[in-house]
Amino acid sequence: MNVKNLKISTRMLGTFGLLVVLLLAVVAAALVQLRSMRVSMEVITGNAMPSVEVINQIGTDVVRTRLLEVRHVNNDDAAYKTDSEKQLEQLQRRLAERKKAYEPLLSSDEERRLYAQLLQERDRYQQLSQQVLALSRQGEKEKAQAVLGGESLKLYNESSNTLDLLVKLNSDAALQESRNAEAVYGRSVVVLSVAALAAVLLAVLAGLWLTRSIRAPLAHAVDAADRVANGDLGGTIRIDRHDETGLLLGALQRMQSSLVQTVRSVRQNAEGVASASAQIASGNADLSSRTEEQASALEQTAASMEELGSTVRQNADNARQANQLALNASSVARRGGEVVAEAVVTMKGINDSSRRIGDIIGVIDSIAFQTNILALNAAVEAARAGEQGRGFAVVAGEVRSLAQRSAEAAKEIKALITASVERVEQGSQLVDRAGTTMSEVVAAIGQVTDIMGEISSASTEQSSGVAQVGEAVTQMDQTTQQNAALVEESAAAAAALRKQAQDLVEAVAVFQLPRGATDSHAHVPHRVAAPASTAARPAAPPVRPAPPASPARPAALGGGGAAAGGETLARRLERDAIPPIRPRAGPTQAGKPAPRQPGQGDDDWETF
Repeated sequence: MNVKNLKISTRMLGTFGLLVVLLLAVVAAALVQLRSMRVSMEVITGNAMPSVEVINQIGTDVVRTRLLEVRHVNNDDAAYKTDSEKQLEQLQRRLAERKKAYEPLLSSDEERRLYAQLLQERDRYQQLSQQVLALSRQGEKEKAQAVLGGESLKLYNESSNTLDLLVKLNSDAALQESRNAEAVYGRSVVVLSVAALAAVLLAVLAGLWLTRSIRAPLAHAVDAADRVANGDLGGTIRIDRHDETGLLLGALQRMQSSLVQTVRSVRQNAEGVASASAQIASGNADLSSRTEEQASALEQTAASMEELGSTVRQNADNARQANQLALNASSVARRGGEVVAEAVVTMKGINDSSRRIGDIIGVIDSIAFQTNILALNAAVEAARAGEQGRGFAVVAGEVRSLAQRSAEAAKEIKALITASVERVEQGSQLVDRAGTTMSEVVAAIGQVTDIMGEISSASTEQSSGVAQVGEAVTQMDQTTQQNAALVEESAAAAAALRKQAQDLVEAVAVFQLPRGATDSHAHVPHRVAAPASTAARPAAPPVRPAPPASPARPAALGGGGAAAGGETLARRLERDAIPPIRPRAGPTQAGKPAPRQPGQGDDDWETF
């Protein structure tokens, strides 16, 4: 298997895998040495040191037991002896617990032998201790001291020596394990140092190999990219591997080939783009001029519609004012009719009152007449009475005079009331006629008001319609202005496109194509029409009749032209023979389309 064909990821994974294996080997060696050290430390901390501690505690309890026995024998106080016996019982129980704690720590045959010997010695010593305590309780102090200083002391010393041997045995074991741990540590340092050095050396070698295997093809790829960046497309890219760098070199090779095709296509199409953009600029200039004329006409139409709308709005305002005046007149007429009706009612009341006054005057006249008769009767009666009735006759004469005056006044008032009644009746008739006339006036004004309301409504609708037409014309004017601006922008864009096409030709001239490759530039005749002017000019004949279909749009530049069967934009332009843009008609022919040339398509600019 060729190493060059391995992927970079595989090589990197292999290198990192080797580093991981080396790391695991170093860690495994360290774990083995640490395990040996741990075993030694477990022996020291888990057996030897606890054994020494328990043995020392047993020795301490043995010494306390011996002291309590001596005090028990030498002291004659019974209470003290009892207290000493209780303490001895506690020490015996504690010694039993310590023995149970020490037995699981026995690790060697020698230690077990010494421990069995210690138990035997302590059993015999315990028997003698019971004998000494019994003699001490019985008061046989000398016998007790003899036993305590004889056989008991001998067994005490033997058990103490055995305890010392056990301490020494465990101390020696701890010291030996400590030395073993130091030896393991020394070996661990050496082994780990060698393993780490070997791992570092192998890692450096693997890194250098990996770096060289990646750097060389990448340097080749960088050189190829620099050549392409400098415009040299004739270099050869060598591919001798199938890894990621080989794929990168293959992609660069394909990119270089694609750039060669693209540059060729761009060189072939740039002149066609320049020619087409010039024709587009000329047509846009002519279209801009016509659009400006149309915008001017729409502006005049909009101004006329604005004046018409103003006149219609004024008529509508006048109609509304006339309608309002008619409404006010109708209201005044109705109020006048109501006043006349009230006057008729009032005149009728006055007529009735006058008749009642006439009746009252008749009653007064009748009363005056009767009073006069009564006065005559009184005068006759006074004359009959003679001298006694003279005074009564004078009074009767005065009453008669007053009655006559009242009758005359009543007659005058009656004559006046009669004349007033006649005039009131005449006034009532006139008021009735005035009321009838006012009713007719109110009806006529109502009809006039209705007619003026219809006129006002029609004027309002007419004003609204004219306003809508004006808005539509204004919108058309704005749209035309926008179209004119867009056409001017399109013309500027076409000019910029032509300049950019020239710049593109100069830009792609930098690239150096491979030798032997022919730069077949498609020859495109310059069919650039001059910009349209406002003066009348004869229409230029087309170079070639246009086909019924619309001209091909330059939608794909560069590589797109090469992809479509190798046909470039210039060739399509030459094939379709786009005719030049003919200028618009002069001022004397405004509003009339120019006569259509024979064979001209429906999409000619002149029929816009």
